[in-house]
Amino acid sequence: MSEIKVEKLRSDLLKCISNQIQIPEVVLQNIGYRFQPKTIEAGEKLVKPGQVCKIMAFIQDGTLRMYNYADGNEITLWIGSKNHFITDLRSFTHNKAARWYIEAVEPSRLLTITQEDHKHLINNYHEWIEFDNKLLTNAYTIIEERMFSHLYMSADERFKKLFDEEPELFNKVPLKQIASMLAMAPETLSRLRAKHSE
Repeated sequence: MSEIKVEKLRSDLLKCISNQIQIPEVVLQNIGYRFQPKTIEAGEKLVKPGQVCKIMAFIQDGTLRMYNYADGNEITLWIGSKNHFITDLRSFTHNKAARWYIEAVEPSRLLTITQEDHKHLINNYHEWIEFDNKLLTNAYTIIEERMFSHLYMSADERFKKLFDEEPELFNKVPLKQIASMLAMAPETLSRLRAKHSE
């Protein structure tokens, strides 16, 4: 991949960072150089349970999901799309065995950073610590909102919330995977989608 194409790939990442924190341009560029481009095909996995997740990925284009199995049923924890980060957080930050599959739903272009480079940024740039803390806060918020929605929101409310926030997922991701993430049967999701499209 040419250097020009790599720089174009990094532009969305740098914009994502600079939109959330104040950061000098030279520091921003130094951070960007720690991320390397990676292309992944539909069905290809970044990590499997039992492996140590060695990378964190910024999704430049495409869609990835985190999932595993419980009692023979496939459970989707989260689906990440353009301009989101994805990793098995516990595995990546604590060098533990991963608990989740991370798989491309469609051909995707990523920018990835290794554990080693992530630690380098933490040790050398307080701006990265600030941004990394925002990523952790966002991850916690997503989990908290998911728990709240499962406990206190109806299936209809859960569907509408996701559809309002990320309508493109419904054209890219199999409905059974979205249904799993929303903790409902695929038939329920199909009925709700038909209802709201009327």
